[in-house]
Amino acid sequence: MASPDLSPSPAAPLSVPFHERFFASDDGLKLFLRDYGSAQDPGLPVMCLSGLSRNSADFGPLASALTEGLAGGRRRRVLALDYRGRGRSDYDPDYRHYSFAIEHNDIFTALSVSGVERAVFIGTSRGGLHALMLATAHPSLAAGIVLNDIGPVLDRAGLARIRGYIGKVPPPQSLTEAVAALKRTMSAHFTLSDDEWAAYAKITFTDENGCFCRRYDPQLANAIDDLDPDNPPPPLWDAFDALRQAPLMIVRGETSDLLSEETLAEMVRRRPYAQTYTAAGQGHPALLLDQVSIGRIAAFVASVDELG
Repeated sequence: MASPDLSPSPAAPLSVPFHERFFASDDGLKLFLRDYGSAQDPGLPVMCLSGLSRNSADFGPLASALTEGLAGGRRRRVLALDYRGRGRSDYDPDYRHYSFAIEHNDIFTALSVSGVERAVFIGTSRGGLHALMLATAHPSLAAGIVLNDIGPVLDRAGLARIRGYIGKVPPPQSLTEAVAALKRTMSAHFTLSDDEWAAYAKITFTDENGCFCRRYDPQLANAIDDLDPDNPPPPLWDAFDALRQAPLMIVRGETSDLLSEETLAEMVRRRPYAQTYTAAGQGHPALLLDQVSIGRIAAFVASVDELG
């Protein structure tokens, strides 16, 4: 069944229908997947992986553009997954299952039921870490990778801010409340117009019925209780260095508090042929809703196609 994309016009110059797909995880949870395009499309398929509390709606404009072959690219299939406990996927009764290992397995299951053996991965924040580790463990899986505002080192300021709002923002009852909620956690790092704030608020808090609500299980906060900004996770440089064969694009929000300029510089030093793009006036993560960001990523994906 085709469903219209809910992304509003100011942020979504292109919106194409997608298939609503539900599938069972290995432990029986019902998970949701947006499936754009067709398996018969000639371009490499793309798998979009969202941030910690985000969902597949974040990729609506980008997925639409990639499906239609923007920037001289081929038409292609694009998948965007709702992790368990996010978006339209079922909440897990055990919050401890909101873990990297179990989400890894869910991603593999999504690829398997979709018949995808090789893809370009676009990962925002947590999704980028998934892409990094999946590609490291299974090099043949990743034809190319886009890391959106994430790297091997996570800055303490960003970790503290994320821990401070996950599960603590009450569900909004209106667009006004939704915009206000976003501004409380994001306005220090984002310079957006009123229309852009409204567009992002609708993507963030609007469900498939057009109702305003929180789009993730509040128990997700319990799963990150051990995330200590003063004792951040160890750097993942070994995993990053293992990706030498996969074409790489690194996106950074200009005022990001999670991916520092120093970490980006080191990533580029280690991967001098990586493409980089800075999203002006944006923090963590870059939203990937504007035409410039979408065009740059579409051009990268098209270049991966040319490599075969």
